Amino acid sequence: MDPKPILMVGSMAFDDLEFPVPTPDAGGALKTSFEDVVGGSATYASLAASAFVPVRVVAVVGHDFPEGTLETMRARGVDTAGVERADGLTFRWKGRYHADLVNRDTLDTQLNVFANFKPKLAPGYGTSPLVLLGNIHPALQLEVLDQMQKPELVVADTMNFWISGEPEILGRLIARTDLLIINDEEARLLSGIHNLAKAAKDILARGPKCLIIKRGEHGSLFFDSEGVFAAPALLLEHVVDPTGAGDSFAGGLLGYLGRHGRYDHGAMRRAMVHGTAAASFCVESVGTLGLRGLSHSHITERVERIRRLTHVGDT
Repeated sequence: MDPKPILMVGSMAFDDLEFPVPTPDAGGALKTSFEDVVGGSATYASLAASAFVPVRVVAVVGHDFPEGTLETMRARGVDTAGVERADGLTFRWKGRYHADLVNRDTLDTQLNVFANFKPKLAPGYGTSPLVLLGNIHPALQLEVLDQMQKPELVVADTMNFWISGEPEILGRLIARTDLLIINDEEARLLSGIHNLAKAAKDILARGPKCLIIKRGEHGSLFFDSEGVFAAPALLLEHVVDPTGAGDSFAGGLLGYLGRHGRYDHGAMRRAMVHGTAAASFCVESVGTLGLRGLSHSHITERVERIRRLTHVGDT
């Protein structure tokens, strides 16, 4: 079966990051702060997915975004024809991580060219069989869906800001989504229910066929009509930067699904483990460095580590 390409819509950005302990940069020098780190949901997700299948990206960058990053993406089979280079500065986020590398404080957000982003699908993009709607305004996510020609699988991400601020339009998006990917805090806010099992039931009743609830270092949960699956996180000795972990997880998950062309319960279970493996490479380096040379064989090796981690032996 030929790999099925993925359309990814989201942000491409610069991140300014502050860490609680000295962290090695690309040259090995130890630093606690990093500026102009290339990030954004579309960047992380596309680099992870490109280890499996061709990827098409729709995003906007400013005149300051490095062409070398786009060349790296293209070398990995990512079609960047849908990346608009606008007159202005690229979206920028600044954050400071706490000692646990889980919690963080947003210090500054500059939307810049992202403030006027209107997703436009390049020729041929509308027939993409899989689509990942990254964490942008739900109205823009719906605009992308309106330009698509019956995709086989629609996957969407969102965040607390849209859950609280745009509940009506977000509800319309969720009703048109096959798989919704959110974290545990977002699931509780969206449903108004603290218990995750009950929260998942409430969310599935709103339209999506499947739901994944990410739980950071505690792994992730999958819910559909056939039951629940828990995928563990891979236990790592060196966690450096978790900024793009969730997007890398989504990219790896969709990449696996696109490579195998199945979206049933069993395929989703296997895809979650592959997404977990892809995300494990992301967190070991600052920014996207851990994903730029990522291959299918690298991911497969870590999938086997996860299998051994969860194997309970014969009864």
